[in-house]
Amino acid sequence: MSEEQALAHNFMTLTFAAKSENESFARVTVAAFISQLDPTMDELSDLKTVVSEAVTNCIIHGYDSDSTGTVTITAEIEGDTVTMTVEDRGHGIEDLDLAKQPLYTSKPELERSGMGFTIMENFMDECEVVSEPGVGTSIRMKKRIESKKALYN
Repeated sequence: MSEEQALAHNFMTLTFAAKSENESFARVTVAAFISQLDPTMDELSDLKTVVSEAVTNCIIHGYDSDSTGTVTITAEIEGDTVTMTVEDRGHGIEDLDLAKQPLYTSKPELERSGMGFTIMENFMDECEVVSEPGVGTSIRMKKRIESKKALYN
């Protein structure tokens, strides 16, 4: 592996208690990690938004706001592409197709918008959700950062 290739690959893992106050910590941590790619403000905002949505889903839906659970985020930079996985070991999703429908929420009493998956899918180049009831949910997202594209072509 050349020095340039080595510099173009990096990764991190972050595990934290499933507490709503940790959502902003996760968002800022991932943003700081991704900043090495020199993203535009729009790209950075999109990435922070999807982290917030995914972490909030883990806390509210995966664990029913039970802070004894954990959320794990892995992020990897490969060239000009960021891949992030946000996962919980919570309840899992019974009907994934239904959960991904815009405006659907299983927690209407919490005044949730039901747009989390839609936002993640629209802000990222790829978004894959894997969930098993009783096991948990994993959301894998990928985005190419445009501002550094010329460096890796």
